Amino acid sequence: MTLLFDENLSLRLVEQLADVYPHSLHVRDVGLTGQPDEEIWRYAVRKHCAIVTKDIDFYQRSMLRGAPPKVIWVRIGNATTRAIADVLRSRFPSVQHFIAESDAAFLELAPHD
Repeated sequence: MTLLFDENLSLRLVEQLADVYPHSLHVRDVGLTGQPDEEIWRYAVRKHCAIVTKDIDFYQRSMLRGAPPKVIWVRIGNATTRAIADVLRSRFPSVQHFIAESDAAFLELAPHD
């Protein structure tokens, strides 16, 4: 499954995490910059992407609607792109398990989980 990084995350994450999350995209890559969350949600459903975000709105939408798409909520506050990449890299086994779990809709990641 492809990860789709939300606008509130750096475009550089796609390159920095290409070794562990190949084929990842940023909303900018697919023309969704500045689009409402609903448009990003629909794109992720159509293209079988998991949304990676720091935005609580996607968490709420996921709790209300379930999957698809799957949502990965990175709860790290103000942090560097490197710190966010480190969390996603260190939690790779959890992300893999989450993506493979057919009933799972939401995964919360924090630096010290």
